[in-house]
Amino acid sequence: MRKIIVIFTVLITTLSFAQDKNKKASIEVDGVCGMCKDRIEKAAIRTKGVKSAIWSIDTHELKLIFDERKTDLQAISKKVASVGHDTKEIKATEEQYNAVHPCCRYRDEVVKNDHKKEKEDGK
Repeated sequence: MRKIIVIFTVLITTLSFAQDKNKKASIEVDGVCGMCKDRIEKAAIRTKGVKSAIWSIDTHELKLIFDERKTDLQAISKKVASVGHDTKEIKATEEQYNAVHPCCRYRDEVVKNDHKKEKEDGK
């Protein structure tokens, strides 16, 4: 009887602390256009354990579904930064940032203003 109680306790403890294989989260990622969207989503989805990655141009929010047993938000942020896009936690290096297309240079005020004008003209 004692073995059954111990096994039951271990099982319950393990299940209660198990990591989520369909964890939902979102992170803020800098970018300005559709090319940025493609690059950000591809980088995130290529991170082992990421099942879904959708980035919004308007809100800069990257919505994720991932397996916590295989990855975490820091690893995903590193992967996104490696293709030139800043997150709140991890900034792309100058070399990574400079590798993005000139129209994707979200740190440049002129580029950001050009994209705002395009958006306003398109409405």
